[in-house]
Amino acid sequence: MEKRAFRQRDRFTAETHIPLLAVMAFVLIEAVTVGAAMLLGNRLPENVLAMLVILGSLLALYVLFALKVAAQWEKAVILRLGRFYRLAGPGPFWIIPIVDTIPSWIDQRVMVTPFAAQKTLTKDTVPVDVDAVLFWVVWDAEKAALEVENYRAAVDWAAQTALRDIIGRMMLADILSGRSAMDAELQKVIDERTTPWGVTVQSVEIRDIVIPPELADAMSRQAQAERERQARVILGESEKQIAASFAEASQAYINNPTALHLRAMNMLFEGLKEKGALVIVPSSAVETMNLGGLSGLTALAQAIQPGKE
Repeated sequence: MEKRAFRQRDRFTAETHIPLLAVMAFVLIEAVTVGAAMLLGNRLPENVLAMLVILGSLLALYVLFALKVAAQWEKAVILRLGRFYRLAGPGPFWIIPIVDTIPSWIDQRVMVTPFAAQKTLTKDTVPVDVDAVLFWVVWDAEKAALEVENYRAAVDWAAQTALRDIIGRMMLADILSGRSAMDAELQKVIDERTTPWGVTVQSVEIRDIVIPPELADAMSRQAQAERERQARVILGESEKQIAASFAEASQAYINNPTALHLRAMNMLFEGLKEKGALVIVPSSAVETMNLGGLSGLTALAQAIQPGKE
């Protein structure tokens, strides 16, 4: 509340918005008036001196309340006898006290407004908390002062209601995966509501989307199961490719038994040359490919080789 009250400095601050320049001018005029009265005290009648002091004081008061200074980013809305008169600033400007009033000082810098939609149901009835940031600027100070009572609060509420409305029209999956589309839709809706107030929305950014912990755990398990399913599908595809490669290789051996024997002998040799290797060969392979003789020759070679050393 204190932060929001501080942000609303431009509301109804005309009577207290007295710049330091006006105070210095007031003090200077009063000092000149008093000094002149003291110097001319013996030369002028008392009634003339009193009139001089009164005129000097009135001039000082006029400067104090008539001189205003607007910052570089400010526009002062001046009402004359209750009707809109003009916009003033930036820099120093003059008003007529009592006749002119300044109900608003409009800040025309880019404003940043955080807003949120808590426990809002999506289209598929899932409660979510969404935090967003709104970047906006006042492009028409006259409309911002005259068309809406408090344009800052109006922009804040317009953003919140628009966010809740869009969440209610979207599925949870679309909200989680389509933040950019949601940002664009929010900007369009809010800008349509604030344009009559002299405010334009530059951008809207979703900061965070919070879903219930139970739903987050379920979505995590679902994603894990989906990754496992994809891994199994990839493994099955690999097995199919390997089987196709073996089928293609078998066509090279189907009418060439000699090549098949040589391949079998090579595989057996690779297995036996490792120390301590145990190779189990089907009996049919031993008979058809004469692997028994090959095994004996290999064993004999391994037995003779240490003796040579």
